[in-house]
Amino acid sequence: MNFPLPRADLATPALLLDVAAMDRNIAAMAAFARARGLALRPHAKTHKSGEIARRQIAAGAVGICCAKLGEAEALAADGVGDIHLTSPVVTRGGIARLAALAAKIRLSVVADHPEAARALAGCGATLFIDVDPGKHRTGVTSPEAAVALAQAIAAAGLTLGGVQYYCGSEQHIASYADRHAAIVAKTDYLRTVLAALAAAGFAIPVVTGAGTGTFAIDAELGVLTELQVGSYLFLDREYRDCELAGPRFEQALWVDATVVSANTPGMVTIDAGLKSFATDAGVPVPASGTARYAFMGDEQGALIGEDLPGLAERVTLVPPHCDPTVNLYDLYHLVEGGTVTGAWPVTARGRST
Repeated sequence: MNFPLPRADLATPALLLDVAAMDRNIAAMAAFARARGLALRPHAKTHKSGEIARRQIAAGAVGICCAKLGEAEALAADGVGDIHLTSPVVTRGGIARLAALAAKIRLSVVADHPEAARALAGCGATLFIDVDPGKHRTGVTSPEAAVALAQAIAAAGLTLGGVQYYCGSEQHIASYADRHAAIVAKTDYLRTVLAALAAAGFAIPVVTGAGTGTFAIDAELGVLTELQVGSYLFLDREYRDCELAGPRFEQALWVDATVVSANTPGMVTIDAGLKSFATDAGVPVPASGTARYAFMGDEQGALIGEDLPGLAERVTLVPPHCDPTVNLYDLYHLVEGGTVTGAWPVTARGRST
């Protein structure tokens, strides 16, 4: 594909990125963290891109987070040299890959069980204690379990880098007041875990966590030392529905689609369906106008309402959840107004192992 080209000539559905808006979001979050003395370690599960990770680090991030080992391998191969893995690695094959990666870059990983810590002995990565905030996805479930894990990490000859505490279920509470109250309660519990570790003689240099919905609250409460924010980079419909605090971020990510059928009054069909958007957070919304979207199958969706676009006209939509939507595409198409100026690969697309 030769660039630049008119946006109207781009095959759809296409993932679009406004780089200037994204860079302003990167700068705003970096300035927020810097002003409060917090380390910034953005979560690359949102963008899965080596180019974007490098931009975040150049703006002041200490490194990035990855959700899976495969993501970390792909981004390390693309030049990212400081990565924290936010999910446990427990299989023999996975630990071998982890050790190979730790020999190449600065790497840390979470553990939530003494057996896991013992299996990681000699891996070369720094270990973080993953603390369950109550969702029971991963993490130790009590202060006593945190101490037992710290003791196992020390006995295995591993370096304890800190504690991870990510309150994922609270990120999208729509009301700021309700979200604030929830995080205050969660942070009170985290303090009991940190106190137990301190009483047992374990120094915790880093307390990492937070997300786009709670980073300003976490900064105010003063317990976390590092922010793992992700979706601030792009925004999506889910976060646009929330009352967010802190810097005002711009929408920087969209999907362009085309009207492929217009035979039914009050409805048109577009070429972006279940394979074009993550579906866990509801439906996308048109970037302008009053029409509502409905999924119509794997390949198509419908716009329903009045003043609809005509056959072969373009439609721009805000994804409902940016992270898994990005994972559906090979490329970001870079747009400036009506022009596509280039494309970046989604470096770690599909790297879920």
